[in-house]
Amino acid sequence: MDVVTTILYFLITIVILVFVHEFGHFAAAKLCKMRVDKFYLFFDFFNLRIFKFVKGETEYGLGIFPLGGYVKVAGMIDESMDKEFINQAPQPWEFRSKPVWQRMFVITAGVIMNTLLAFAIFYVINLAEGKQKMETNTVGYVTPGSIAAKYGIEPGSKIISVNGNPVNYWDDVRANVFIEAMGEDVTIKVNTNGTDKEIFISKNELTELNERVLGIFPEKMEPMIQQVAETGPAKNLGLQKGDVITSANGNPILHSQQFVDIIKSNAGKDIAVTWNRSGTTMNGVVKPEADSTIGIGIGKYTGTVKNIEYNVITAVPQGLSDLWHYGVVLFVKSMWKIIKGDIAFSKAVGGPVKIAQYAGQSAEGGFLSFLGFMAMLSITLAIINILPFPALDGGHFMFLLYEGIFRKPVSHKIQIVVQNVGFLILMAFMAFVVYNDIIHI
Repeated sequence: MDVVTTILYFLITIVILVFVHEFGHFAAAKLCKMRVDKFYLFFDFFNLRIFKFVKGETEYGLGIFPLGGYVKVAGMIDESMDKEFINQAPQPWEFRSKPVWQRMFVITAGVIMNTLLAFAIFYVINLAEGKQKMETNTVGYVTPGSIAAKYGIEPGSKIISVNGNPVNYWDDVRANVFIEAMGEDVTIKVNTNGTDKEIFISKNELTELNERVLGIFPEKMEPMIQQVAETGPAKNLGLQKGDVITSANGNPILHSQQFVDIIKSNAGKDIAVTWNRSGTTMNGVVKPEADSTIGIGIGKYTGTVKNIEYNVITAVPQGLSDLWHYGVVLFVKSMWKIIKGDIAFSKAVGGPVKIAQYAGQSAEGGFLSFLGFMAMLSITLAIINILPFPALDGGHFMFLLYEGIFRKPVSHKIQIVVQNVGFLILMAFMAFVVYNDIIHI
């Protein structure tokens, strides 16, 4: 996917997630009859903004720093550093004048909205396409030089179990290796040519959690093009959805990942490609871009699939299950493994660049794939924001919790110092993740 399209999907993702989060704060404040001074998408540091306008008592605007957004509620000590109201008498429309429970509601409303958005997306995905499970445990392709190749896994090998968990579907392989065993050693039991063998793979070898690093892919993945980007080498060559790649540089293509590997290893080089379109053989030359892509989504599973369909009722518990499993459980597991040192911190965290890359990659898989990525990011944003850290919603909540328990607020001076320190730490952390993104491109 080209850079412009990737940036576009990044902006779509960030705008939606930030708007939903900040609208939660905005709507809750209005419901509690608090005055909202500002509602901004993106930050307007140093008053740098794309536009602003005032309607009623609120200034709305779009900043130029796409790192988040904010809602400024009158009478609240926050990252805006506004302290002028402290020495004035409290006004009935101010945050500080309202009951603790209303202030807690306003503070947590952004998290609530991001959680509801994630659930709504999971619900829609389950309702639209349900769950599809690939009914195979047979390896169809092994990437040359990969971990799987090193340990002797071959095309035709059957994955019997992963860390003792039986494998009945290829989805079980993905779940047990890349989610359940995240940051842990992995023991894979395989059957090759009728002989069972257990393969131990150290967590130090699984440096990244994806099939490409492990190097095994399911059987019956026809090299059929599923999507073609609006711009890029594939579009220029004339490739279309439904075309089946038959050879590349004279090598017969029998598996979709085989073609992907050829593209990945030939960035900036011409590749002679032959494909079949409705019975007609066609050929041409394509040159992958610097990021080793040509702008296609490829691979159609031709084996049997177990379809699980949901209706408007049954999609609710499944949506909640997805929210819990792919959001809360996965996040908590990841954080714990980072703390233990099982996953390198620099590889686990990502900023705008990584988000942009993943947004573009998910979009190549189709609209529902893009929505799924957005749901994962939305629940992650919710969890991060509710952490009890200064300048985050969770930090504000802890001040209110103290006030609710001890019947007196934390002093303004302490709140200001804590907020300032927390905000500086967050900015430093953001600078780190941006730098980390860049050096890992």
